[in-house]
Amino acid sequence: MPRVSEEHLERRRRQIVDAARACFIRKGIHDTSMQDIFAEAGLSAGAVYRYFKSKNEIIEANIATVIGDLHTFFAGLVHGDPLLPLDEMIERLSSRVVALSGENGPIRLAPEAWALALHDPELAKYVADNVTALRGTWTFYLRRLVDTGLLPPDTDVVAVGKTLFAILPGFLIQRLIIKDFSPEELRRGIKALTRDSMLTLRA
Repeated sequence: MPRVSEEHLERRRRQIVDAARACFIRKGIHDTSMQDIFAEAGLSAGAVYRYFKSKNEIIEANIATVIGDLHTFFAGLVHGDPLLPLDEMIERLSSRVVALSGENGPIRLAPEAWALALHDPELAKYVADNVTALRGTWTFYLRRLVDTGLLPPDTDVVAVGKTLFAILPGFLIQRLIIKDFSPEELRRGIKALTRDSMLTLRA
């Protein structure tokens, strides 16, 4: 297929995903119909169904956009040198979450997607795969901390990785609902918890 055609297809796919996200943020994922998406995108049903077989596929594409951005950013931090201490890692990640959760920010959809996943096996698997990937990156980061002497060699990096993953969803919920939690405050909290450990020190 000629390159120009591939680029056109990708632009059209992005048009649909962006239109769906606008509807999801405005009306909620559950209350958004495919007809809403057709109208927002300015496309016929046939044009949309050429790219996505169902609303679930469009939801998954939106999740992929959000998680893909966050995971790429996170992986860059985790693989970088010098290795960031935990408090700084948490602040940088939460700052990225804030940047993606503004008025039209795609990460605003995350809590609703989690709720839908509780009742939709197809979405549940997709969300679980993304969560597993993010937890795996936390585990890799913790192994680096162990290798550099910032954590004891017998640290259960899998258990700690799951625990650290749990922090950011809680931060997001407080940020979206209560609106009184900042990345700087989260960093201070983490630093207070790790004050007597080596986690706040650079390698």
